[in-house]
Amino acid sequence: MTNLLRRTLIAAAIAAPALALAAAAVDAPAPAFTATTADGKAVSLADFKGRTVVLEWTNADCPYVRKHYGSGNMQSQQKAATAQGVVWLQVISSAPGQQGFVDGATAQKLNAERGAAPTATLLDPQGDLGRLYGAQTTPHLFVIKGDGTLAYKGGIDSIASADRADIAKAEPYVTEALAAVAAGRNVEKASTRPYGCSVKYAS
Repeated sequence: MTNLLRRTLIAAAIAAPALALAAAAVDAPAPAFTATTADGKAVSLADFKGRTVVLEWTNADCPYVRKHYGSGNMQSQQKAATAQGVVWLQVISSAPGQQGFVDGATAQKLNAERGAAPTATLLDPQGDLGRLYGAQTTPHLFVIKGDGTLAYKGGIDSIASADRADIAKAEPYVTEALAAVAAGRNVEKASTRPYGCSVKYAS
């Protein structure tokens, strides 16, 4: 191995973790974005200025996503949040040919069949939005305050399993974060470890 090649490989090894960790930061402005919804409309984060926004990364074929949709937990959280004026955006970053990839019509059909109630579903097949936020898993959730500041990022709750029975025993991180934001308080656990299937980005 030449010295030049060795230095190149060492530099790449050092840079890789930094790239992997590049993500939206709590208490900093949430990254601006524009994306296309499942029904073909353009949506920007700026459209919701003054309102709390939830971003929920999802993959209908992931067992961890099925845990929360099959039990009705995700739908309950969506409905409770949107009833309070929160904007809840599903994001599908699975690439074509990868687990969880769907077109807009299929995404809408899935939501209808499951009784899901997001404000909109964003299609991100190139993974631009997912990489912008550093979304790692499905589910992975982010809560953005009305002033555009990221208030929470991490798991939906505290028990990293695909077992529906664990939902009732888990600390509901997203519900707690939304309650804190609504009350004007800082989120106590503002950054938690997400769990689920890896986001199936395009290579």
